[in-house]
Amino acid sequence: MYIVFEGIDGAGKTTQIDLLKNWLVDSGFEVETIVEPSDGDVGKLIRKILLEKRASNDITQKELGLLFAADRLELMDKISKLQYSNKIIISDRSFYSSLVYQKPQEWIEEINKFALIPDIVLLLDLDLKISVSRSDQRDEFENEEFLKEVKENYLELANTNPNFKIINGNNGPNKVSSDIKKAIAPLLGICKDGIR
Repeated sequence: MYIVFEGIDGAGKTTQIDLLKNWLVDSGFEVETIVEPSDGDVGKLIRKILLEKRASNDITQKELGLLFAADRLELMDKISKLQYSNKIIISDRSFYSSLVYQKPQEWIEEINKFALIPDIVLLLDLDLKISVSRSDQRDEFENEEFLKEVKENYLELANTNPNFKIINGNNGPNKVSSDIKKAIAPLLGICKDGIR
């Protein structure tokens, strides 16, 4: 199974990925986690660009979109091998992030048309003010107005893609984790006690 976590910054994806991985391992599954951008050469370049806040001025959204698509191509081979070995893959972000963060959307869809479709996308839906308060160093182009647009884009995707499951990210981490387990358990044949 290929599970993806999506959501605006500060939604708690990292925390919930760790909790889900531990629960799945305890339930007898082999689990591998990945993240976008990856730790490959292209992924490292993307991280450098984002850390230097060049995405809003020195590099265009199309150039950034191409870099993410190239990084995704490297990840596809890794994901395919993990799926072949019957491991559960949990990813922090996917091509859906490009669809909601970058423009123009039709062009982003085109350059990502070969991206692997996740079995389930867990969208951690978070209040904008909480997102801003959780971010120590917010890029100038990721203000509340921008995040509002991203959030709306995510919700639109969730309404048009049956593999999306919206999780209320405003609840405490334990409640969010519980809601995620309820969404995942039936897909893997896990009963309430974590036994399959």
